[in-house]
Amino acid sequence: MNSTTELISDRAATRLFNGDYTLWSQSPDEIANRLDWLTEPRRMQAEIASLVDFANRAREDGCDRVVWCGMGGSSLFPELLATSRIVGADHPRFLVLDSSHSAAVQDAHAFASEGRAIFVVASKSGATIETRSHLEYFWHHFGDPAQFAVVTDAGSALDRFANEHEFRHAFNANPNIGGRYSALSHFGLVAAGLLGIDVAALLHGAVTMLAECASDSPENPGLALGAAVGEWATTGRDKLILDCNPAFAAWLEQLIAESTGKQHRGILPVPGDATDAIGADRVRVSYGRGGDIDLGPDATTRDASALGRELIRWEIATAIASVMIGINPFDQPDVEAAKLAAAKNLERPMTIGAISLDEAIAGVAAPHYVAVQAFVDPAGSVAEGLPSLRRKVRDSTGCATTATIGPRYLHSTGQFHKGGTDLGVFVQLLDAELEPLAIPGRSFGFDDLLRAQANGDANALAERGRKVARVAT
Repeated sequence: MNSTTELISDRAATRLFNGDYTLWSQSPDEIANRLDWLTEPRRMQAEIASLVDFANRAREDGCDRVVWCGMGGSSLFPELLATSRIVGADHPRFLVLDSSHSAAVQDAHAFASEGRAIFVVASKSGATIETRSHLEYFWHHFGDPAQFAVVTDAGSALDRFANEHEFRHAFNANPNIGGRYSALSHFGLVAAGLLGIDVAALLHGAVTMLAECASDSPENPGLALGAAVGEWATTGRDKLILDCNPAFAAWLEQLIAESTGKQHRGILPVPGDATDAIGADRVRVSYGRGGDIDLGPDATTRDASALGRELIRWEIATAIASVMIGINPFDQPDVEAAKLAAAKNLERPMTIGAISLDEAIAGVAAPHYVAVQAFVDPAGSVAEGLPSLRRKVRDSTGCATTATIGPRYLHSTGQFHKGGTDLGVFVQLLDAELEPLAIPGRSFGFDDLLRAQANGDANALAERGRKVARVAT
């Protein structure tokens, strides 16, 4: 399938909205129970008042800051919201913790101690090791149930813990939505409420776009975008330069990479800018700055309704592009590999020797891509220099190049790295000295966890024949 015309002829939009799993697979597994994102915005309109009430009560009780603990789909959209211009004028200070680096945890501890914080712990499964470790740490150090809330699936271990300890609130999310499609469920809207965002406008934009995307016609915005992206990918231009707001690009990165990167194929999202050249293996999508597709002036971070529209347009487009490249966008068969490898490294710590950056990228050329994976303090100097390092590697090799913080990327591009195209070259950075920080109730600390996650992912990549090297920081 390679054109909008064929998608229309195949009634792709109608079948998507009807939940027809045969669009992607002959089996309903990991599809039939993952399509409620198509109806969730309208359903959540009935919960706006309760979300606003939760936020108002927290402020009335003196909570002047929020520590949001989550990974991947549980953190990227809250981070986007917190850095946007659609937040309310009197919203509490908001910090997203999506790192197992001891410095990041200590920074969050200091932030929480400066006032009265509410800790929101978000995990669909309730078992995400980073997020559970955050909970164990903050529960030990603060321990006031009125300062804690969770967002999770009903009946998860996290849900049970919250109810047993009488947390301020336990939000039970819709179980039939995968993490990367969960922005307009409780995983995103609880954060929106706390930030004083106009949730009604956000959902109205989403519902409006859903209506526009339901028809089998060339005017369907999601179908048209998905058809273009999918057709490029099937003709070798499978790297998608995202020239847009960095926080929106980070959200898109997980949506596209984790949805399409499997079975040795996929679309690699590359958060970049107008200096990222269009080439034989890549295209650029931008907002108001030209490129292969220009989606017009970027209102996503200053207009709640526009943001809601774009979330849905890209979710539809990703599902449609997946039809064209022949994969199921709702499963993530390779995500578990890094988790298992990290667990092994916690039991048997190992050391990986470092080489120079020049050695790591010697002889690398397009159509390969380079992924810089930095297991460092997200607020430190190495992280601050990642954009310039990315451009240096890009310019030296001519390759599409990404640069992401670990372990957060394990919950987004990690699926593509291990399951997508066999063209990746991986450059790992790991802080040479990690300050020990205990995780209450665990036999290992945050420093051990971060090191094990870096080593584990390096091993998982090497086992799949990927070129991976550790570079000194």
